Amino acid sequence: MKLFQSLLVAPAALGLMLPNTIKAAELNLGDISRYSGENVENISNFSELYPSDWSYQSIKDVLLSRNCSNLMPYGSISRFEAAAIINSCLKDYVQITDKERRLIDEFNPELSLIKSRVNGLDNSLKEVEAGSFSTTTVASFSADFAIGAVNGKSVTVSGGETTVSVNIDGVGGNENVVVKKADETKNAEAFSFDYSYEIGLSTSFTGEDSLDVALVAGDGTLSELDLSKDDGSKLVVDGISYTLPLGDKAIAFISHGVEGSALFNTACVYEGPSDTLSSCGAVSSAIDEDDQAIGAGVSYDFGNGFNVSFGYEGQGDTTAGLGSKEGLDSIAAQATYSNDYFGVSLTGARIETSETNDDTFTAINAFFSPDEGGLPSISVGYERGDVGGAASNVDETTSYFIGIQWDELGEGVLGLAAGTHTPIVENSDSLLMYEAYYSYPVNDGMTITPLIYTKDQSKGTDNETGLMVKTSFSF
Repeated sequence: MKLFQSLLVAPAALGLMLPNTIKAAELNLGDISRYSGENVENISNFSELYPSDWSYQSIKDVLLSRNCSNLMPYGSISRFEAAAIINSCLKDYVQITDKERRLIDEFNPELSLIKSRVNGLDNSLKEVEAGSFSTTTVASFSADFAIGAVNGKSVTVSGGETTVSVNIDGVGGNENVVVKKADETKNAEAFSFDYSYEIGLSTSFTGEDSLDVALVAGDGTLSELDLSKDDGSKLVVDGISYTLPLGDKAIAFISHGVEGSALFNTACVYEGPSDTLSSCGAVSSAIDEDDQAIGAGVSYDFGNGFNVSFGYEGQGDTTAGLGSKEGLDSIAAQATYSNDYFGVSLTGARIETSETNDDTFTAINAFFSPDEGGLPSISVGYERGDVGGAASNVDETTSYFIGIQWDELGEGVLGLAAGTHTPIVENSDSLLMYEAYYSYPVNDGMTITPLIYTKDQSKGTDNETGLMVKTSFSF
């Protein structure tokens, strides 16, 4: 699922960016400057940006957050070079932050020029003509390896069946009868090696739309890293979606296998590797139901940091159908405000669990990211739920989360977080999870991330503690 968040295209930004076919060729900033010098001598495309400029620092921040830091050269850069860097890093993202929007607006002339004059950059791009767009498909690849162990982890193993000899009717001889043995709980603390492999395919037909397909495979037992896939080592289609702009401000998508909340922009900047705390406390309101494979959504950008999104999921891949009495459906909405330094979002969802019962959830999230160097960002989240059909004394649930993150600690990113690992049912104890991680980029395409976490368990059960290291490759 997460692969699609890097495949879907943001039309609001894409209109100023290069076609996806450019991704197959590397931009040579020197060639750009030499080529453009003949045509743009009378505008300020090549005025220098220095490390002390706000735009220079903003570009560095964006590249770091988007894992594109390898694109930033040392020393001053021209405005045209800055535009090329912004384009290369952001053109495949569905959501853009207020800081990224400000940079796109600032370098609008240069980005427009790159798009309109791209034919001169490389002879291999001659098929890209004015007013047209090549339908060449772009592929991205990633692989993850992980090794680790979880202390206190156990699994339930089927006891199987056995044959016993019994006298059934009390007369005559015994008869052999097959009986089911009780399930067993066994220790699962051994070291494990997990892996996953993903291929993302993205095709545009107009330069602003995007048809995206994700192929995935993976196997393992370290559930917090979420590398194991439903079909194990078989490379299968995990999801397919089509995204298109609706005017200048809105974007919509429809899909199979992609969560209905794919266009949501939850106010959280914490980016820890664990599956449990990745929701930032919005556990259920950001809909992603396993038994509802059809997803659709729309997002509208009001400008000045305000955004509203709607999402839907249903069982259109079954005989139950979409929007029917027999089928299960989920709807959700989110309103967000964010800028360079802080943001807040409110999310609400209604999830059908049967023909007669619905669960409802409301979540609020916020983040603060100080401008001063060396200080961490802070993200918080709180969700309240009402479980339909449950008894009145156990029908309310709560979840919460807090995470802090240093984006530039040494060469990497350090994060610490805590939150509920299962929703708290009213009148019950809180079961919390605590984690710490450090993400270190070895080079442009390889990152190593050690993770340690502990989970509270119910009384009488040992806490679960995990220690693992994930190595990620992208190419």
